[in-house]
Amino acid sequence: MPRTFAYVRVSTTGQTTENQVREIEAAGFKVDARRVIAETISGSVAAAQRPGFARLLDRLEADDVLVVTRLDRLGRNAMDVAATVDRLAAMGVRVHCLQLGGTDLTSAAGRMVMTVIGAMAQFERDLLIERTQAGLERAKAEGTALGRPATLDAAQREAVRAALANGANVSALAREYQTSRQTIMRARDAAAA
Repeated sequence: MPRTFAYVRVSTTGQTTENQVREIEAAGFKVDARRVIAETISGSVAAAQRPGFARLLDRLEADDVLVVTRLDRLGRNAMDVAATVDRLAAMGVRVHCLQLGGTDLTSAAGRMVMTVIGAMAQFERDLLIERTQAGLERAKAEGTALGRPATLDAAQREAVRAALANGANVSALAREYQTSRQTIMRARDAAAA
């Protein structure tokens, strides 16, 4: 007989999983309290690397049902969500997502929905990259200085190079100018270029 599990996740300790549990119950899923796996961990951590989800994987068997309220409970990355759903499907576990009308993500329709969502997420990432690149090109064309501001001004860089030429220690100069050793070495190397 198939068992029903619920995976509920929040990202920070100030949050609670109670609303997710209630939403699953309101959708008509009867989940024994022992089969509700709750954890507090960022969605950016791959599902298989989360302690609670790893314990859940150990408990799941063929024909079991896993219910989540939203796709982002499984992960923020479409690739991770797809890999997790594929892994569960290979185990014979059905995955229902309430956000998608309770669709079984391991079914043909569920896989199509996942593919469309993944394609839309990739499309949005590509648009973001294009907009960012266009903005950077415009800023360069307008002569805007990009990147972090220089820690040392031109006079300070020249003074550092002179001090190094006279045998000064990189670490001592970094302390004197209240900066990193890497900044001092970049000033030194800029003169050689």
